[in-house]
Amino acid sequence: MAKYGEGDKRWIVEDRPDGANVHNWHWAETDCLEWSRNLLSKLLNNLTILDGEGNLFIKINKVEKVEGEAYINVRKGKIIPGYELHVALSWQGEAKDSEGNSLLKVDGSVEIPYISDENADEDPEIRVTVKDESPIGKTLKNAMFAKGKPMVEDKVRVYVQSMAKGGPAKEELETKKVEKKEQPVADASVRKVSVSPVVEKKEVRKEGFKTISLTEKFSCRARDLFEILMDENRWKGFTQSNARISKEVGGEFSIFDGSVTGRNLELEEGKLIVQQWRFGNWPDGIVSKVRLTFDEPEPGITIVKVVHTDIPEEDRYGNETVVENTERGWRDLILNKIRAVFGFGI
Repeated sequence: MAKYGEGDKRWIVEDRPDGANVHNWHWAETDCLEWSRNLLSKLLNNLTILDGEGNLFIKINKVEKVEGEAYINVRKGKIIPGYELHVALSWQGEAKDSEGNSLLKVDGSVEIPYISDENADEDPEIRVTVKDESPIGKTLKNAMFAKGKPMVEDKVRVYVQSMAKGGPAKEELETKKVEKKEQPVADASVRKVSVSPVVEKKEVRKEGFKTISLTEKFSCRARDLFEILMDENRWKGFTQSNARISKEVGGEFSIFDGSVTGRNLELEEGKLIVQQWRFGNWPDGIVSKVRLTFDEPEPGITIVKVVHTDIPEEDRYGNETVVENTERGWRDLILNKIRAVFGFGI
């Protein structure tokens, strides 16, 4: 992830003399670290975890530390969040007997070592420690982890979603949208007269979805490449992750430890694979389509073409890097891995 303030000069348009960033054409970058501290403090300070259940009383005191970097890049209205944070919290707990007498009071800490935009669809690691490791102290610690961890994860998700929507830059973006809508339409009467009654043909395409196409050459037979892509043991080998793959039309598959699931639609050995693909961080109900065709212009040389359609532009958290990440995944995690692991490079 690029660091805050270190944009790539190839993508930066020089400022105009009047200082205007017309239509947000070049990167408009906002530092969000202090805003992140304030939001996480608002979400987590004085958060009650247990209020008497099992005679245990636990709450998070406050956010002690938020370190790292957080920023929002905006270009042509597109929000691109970036953050890598290390968060530390303090908590306190008390155990009482059945008559309400205090048995033990403890202090502890909660550490979230890595909250990152690169893992926005995953819950972060959460570590809980307690200063008193006596049996009652450990009971309070275990209760804090069991009950507090899901609550902290929920609050982190709120932060992640807020960053995906623009964080502190959101208000500025919404203001610009309102100003644009309120601009008077010049010569509205003339436009009204010139409207043609002819019904235009509508382009049939799905808004909010994209298609990627890749073509790669391998030094192998087409049937070998087909077999690798349809064999779960080989998938496990070159991806170093769990996989379950049916070799039947209509059969289901799960790859990358369940992050991607789908179903086989068409299979023609050594020639064609057509599948439904769905990523776990996509909005509910969205399914894409993958079509792989294998051409062997000469023995031992195979050209595979990947066409992946109906990829959503945003994931369920509002991150707009789905298409970019999907294309990079095909190249770096699948095609290039196969070439390197099985020695099919050209």
